Amino acid sequence: MAADLANSSIFARSFWDGLFNPTSLSLGKAILSILVVAETLVSFFWIYTLSGLGDGYAVIAAVPYFYLIISYFSLFIFYRFKRFEYFTFTQLIMLLVMPFFMQWIIGGFEASSGVAIWAILSPVGALMILGTRQSTPWFLLFLGLAFLSWKLNHYFAINAMPIPNGVKDAFFLMNITGTAAILYGVLRFFQVQKERIMHSLEIEQARSEQLLLNILPAPIAQRLKDYDMRIADHYESVTVMFADLINFTHMSDKMSPTQLIDLLSQIFLRFDQLADKYQVEKIKTIGDAYMVVSGAPVVCHNHAHRMMEMALDMQTALKELSEKMGIDLSMRIGINTGPVVAGVIGSSKFSYDLWGDTVNVASRMEETSLPNTIQVTQETQQLLANDYVFSPRKAVEVKGKGILDTFILLGRAT
Repeated sequence: MAADLANSSIFARSFWDGLFNPTSLSLGKAILSILVVAETLVSFFWIYTLSGLGDGYAVIAAVPYFYLIISYFSLFIFYRFKRFEYFTFTQLIMLLVMPFFMQWIIGGFEASSGVAIWAILSPVGALMILGTRQSTPWFLLFLGLAFLSWKLNHYFAINAMPIPNGVKDAFFLMNITGTAAILYGVLRFFQVQKERIMHSLEIEQARSEQLLLNILPAPIAQRLKDYDMRIADHYESVTVMFADLINFTHMSDKMSPTQLIDLLSQIFLRFDQLADKYQVEKIKTIGDAYMVVSGAPVVCHNHAHRMMEMALDMQTALKELSEKMGIDLSMRIGINTGPVVAGVIGSSKFSYDLWGDTVNVASRMEETSLPNTIQVTQETQQLLANDYVFSPRKAVEVKGKGILDTFILLGRAT
């Protein structure tokens, strides 16, 4: 009794491990445990029923009893030496051979009420535990034994033991409903695990896609998913903005790394929300600098207006954060409009970036801008002249471009 309780505990652990931790190994253990427990219960029924018919049926009753001994001995060996593959092979052999052997001893198909049908659990178990390819030989063995039983059935029937009709009917009912119930239970269990795994895969896929969208613009991410690995597009007119915090390096010397990251996260979180609001594309952050483009990769005709509205809201957001946190925060903003080339570089840790003179000049607009001001080029000012008020700034020395006339935003036109 103690051994049976211990084995039942082992089967229970295998079953629940497979139910709640559906790895390949644990799922195989759970399925095999179900098959073995079901066959054990049936074996007890056979032993009890056949033993009740008299001493002459002791040999027949010994077959399921022998199965129980081999089954649980192999189970003990498996858990002692951690060799699941040997236990699987032993159980599949027993599940396949024992029902046919019982049918032959009892006296063929009719006398045994087709008890060999239980052998179908062997190839079904092999299919779920070992996979499609390795289960094929088990199914072929089942067909071979079934064919052999059919060819030799008249020899077995000659030596058939007299079985009462009531017992035959009970065996027939148990053989049909028992195998059907076990097959349905195992397949249903397998389907539940499949649905759970598919649901987990859907969650992971959605999480992966969200991570991809956090790195790349949605149209670019879709093109990469469609195996377009060489993404390089030319845009005739976009607006590029650079924003940089002033004296942030000096300020960060007085902060711990955690405080520094927390501050930058709060600032850039506000900026990211504004980028979503105005449907512009954040390209990257470089230290305390923030780069955005409007008009790429999704083309729009009001790209300069979107960028200017975002720049004004960025100034407001930074002022609110400065007052809230008690830290003097200020920044420079530079904006330029013109053609760019945009694309994805790298095969790992890839990023979406912009190239061209428009980008360089936008960066120079930020570098030469005044604190807490928005400096734009003449190209950008011409697109916004009807809706915003600018103050000309003459003779600004721009690295790589010489002396340029730029404009400082004063506000929205009334």
